[in-house]
Amino acid sequence: MRPTGRLHVGNYVGALENWVHLQNEYHSFHMIADWHMLTTDLEHTARVASNSVEVVIDWLSAGLDPEKSPMFIQSQIKEHAELFLLFSNMITVPRLQRNPTVKEQARDLGIENIMSYGHLGYPVLQAADILVYKADAVPVGEDQAPHVEITREVARRFNNLYGNVFPEPETLLTRFPRLPGLDGKKMSKSLNNAIYLSDSHEEISKKVMQGYTDPKKIRKDDPGNPDGCVVFAYQKVFEHSDLDPVAEACRGGRLGCVEHKQDVARLLSQKLAPFREKRAQYEANRKDVLDIIEDGNRRAREVARETMTDVREAMQLG
Repeated sequence: MRPTGRLHVGNYVGALENWVHLQNEYHSFHMIADWHMLTTDLEHTARVASNSVEVVIDWLSAGLDPEKSPMFIQSQIKEHAELFLLFSNMITVPRLQRNPTVKEQARDLGIENIMSYGHLGYPVLQAADILVYKADAVPVGEDQAPHVEITREVARRFNNLYGNVFPEPETLLTRFPRLPGLDGKKMSKSLNNAIYLSDSHEEISKKVMQGYTDPKKIRKDDPGNPDGCVVFAYQKVFEHSDLDPVAEACRGGRLGCVEHKQDVARLLSQKLAPFREKRAQYEANRKDVLDIIEDGNRRAREVARETMTDVREAMQLG
């Protein structure tokens, strides 16, 4: 994840929840992508270090175990940059320009005509991030699946040229790859439409009351459409029970939007309460968090160094 600060429920549903489950099935590495952050926020590098710690605190609070899952800072493992340089020669500019995720991001940020070389090529850096650990699988949301495909192509190209060094990692899509923001658009910090994992009960209630619902349902007894309601979308994700009666009550004009929002706000606050409690403990012991990061850096660096030894031998570089 990029170090943009505190994580929101979309980050949790789209990736973090899955990571917590997968750490019991795989030997996992979890990276703070601070170099990737430079592609879209080059002017605010002073925030990166503190934001990185905030992300790790959220990871720990959500249940990632640092013993099972090393957590490290990308820029502290220089082998990522070396492998990125080598991989940059194994993919064409037109191939990168066809990447739908980069095109969508550039459009959202309004930088189609001023995109930097680093931004265009960040999927190649991502390939290095993945393959420097010889990963077999990458758990991502659906918007990142095209990047994993680029990683597979780069690995295939390298292996064809220099011998079988890298696996072609599989994509592990999450169960709920996307969760809409409060306005119905993609949940994003920059759009200010997110509910954060660390939000208080009061903050959650205020935000949910602003959530987008069926604009045709003005009064309680008006029939509504739960399929286009972000509040119902949140309920489907966080309440693991049969919601057909709720949907039918909405369609039949027996459930008002205000009442529904109040119910969902209570649900979210209840589900996130254990997270908030753990987060408070880590915030009070930040030195422990820094020690966890440093240990993760060390463990990741050991693996990355071994991989780069294999790469240099395969390429017959010095």
